[in-house]
Amino acid sequence: MQRVVLVPRTRAARLYDVAEATEGYYCNYGVNPDYRLQFEACGLRVSGVGDEGEIRIVELPEHPFFVATLFLPQARSTQESPHPLLKGYAAAVIACREARARLSLANP
Repeated sequence: MQRVVLVPRTRAARLYDVAEATEGYYCNYGVNPDYRLQFEACGLRVSGVGDEGEIRIVELPEHPFFVATLFLPQARSTQESPHPLLKGYAAAVIACREARARLSLANP
């Protein structure tokens, strides 16, 4: 288990609703920090980092729901206590479906 510090005013921070979380990692992969500025210049926002600033969560702020992690949120998600990111994803899917339904009603 490793600590993830959530970047304020990001989708990940809003969904977790805490300043940091603990997540399990099942691999030794990571994002090369040399590319961080290039990612951010193209619109990808780092929204969660490890203890040494390593990238753990990224998102596309303009997308309805693009959040990528270097951990598996589903590994600690249960029906009784769904992971905050999976709950957020489900809410985004429902919102998208409802918006499409409204559009189809408005444009028969």
